[in-house]
Order: sequence, then structure tokens, then C-alpha cells
Amino acid sequence: MNTPASTDKDLWVSWDEYNRLVERLALQVYESNWKFDMVLCLARGGVRPGDVISRIFDVPLAILSTSSYREEAGTKQGNLDIAKYMTMTKGPLAGRILLVDDLADSGVTLQKVREHLQTNYPDVSEVRSAVIWVKGTSTFKPDYHLEDLPHNPWIHQPFEDYDGLRPHQLAAWMKKFEKN
Repeated sequence: MNTPASTDKDLWVSWDEYNRLVERLALQVYESNWKFDMVLCLARGGVRPGDVISRIFDVPLAILSTSSYREEAGTKQGNLDIAKYMTMTKGPLAGRILLVDDLADSGVTLQKVREHLQTNYPDVSEVRSAVIWVKGTSTFKPDYHLEDLPHNPWIHQPFEDYDGLRPHQLAAWMKKFEKN
């Protein structure tokens, strides 16, 4: 399936483009020579890039759920919720942490999570952030990012197809991809 052309209002990203962006972000972090002990990704947007970066650097992955896009069918930011607990498999959150999300929209999520970590996790010695996109409306400047988006487009990421797909629709959905 073809990805529509991007405009100042809409940035369309294919799976291949998305995967290359995540790899480029990992390369940017690597080329900075900063060593970190763990990746902390923000669910849901940071889960895919966080997982890939964790695998490439062979460091543990932690997941923290946050949510602010609940209004107007998930297209408008509301109040930020940060989960009370995070998921991780190896020890407590400590040391140098790479905080990963897909984008800095307003910047509020990254800023609040950074403050949350500094306040609640005294064993965390340093936090740096990495995102693919930074919108012009962001008040937070991540340590690592790939693309500045001054026009603040809506980013249509490839997995958004699943947002409206329900289990009873899967069989019909999959037929679109069958070869005759």
C-alpha cells in the first residue's frame, strides 16, 4: 500500500521510513559516544523505537506508560497521566537513562517525565532524551532528535492503521494484502 504525499499539515510515514528513522536515531546516539545503562521508553509512542534501541545497544528496556492524547479521538492533548509503576526486568531504575519517545509535541510529557525521574528515582544519575520528531510547538529540546517540524503536522505513523481496526475486522483487513 502506498503512503500518501506529506504536506505541511500531514506527515505520512511508511513502515520502511519509520524503521530507517529509528535506526538513524540509534546511530545519532551511538555517534555521541554517550554510554547509558538502560532505555526507558514511553508507552505507547516510544515503545517501538525504545525496543529497537535497547536491542541495538544490548541494554535493558523499561517501559513507563503515559497518556495525554485522549480527547477528540486521540488527536488532542489533555492532561498528562504518568503511571505509578514502570515495567522492567533488570533491577531498579538507576544510572544513566536514555528516555525514548516518538516525538516532542508540546514537550510537556518529556519534561514532566524527566522531573518525575529526578524526584522519585534517586539512583538515576543522568537522563538524556531521544525522539524522532520535534514539533515547532515543543518547549522541550531533546538531547537527540532527527527531524524538526516547524509547521506542526499531524504525524501519520504506520501503526496507526491499527487504532481503528477491531478483532472482528481482521479477516477482511488481511484480504487486502493477499496476492491473487
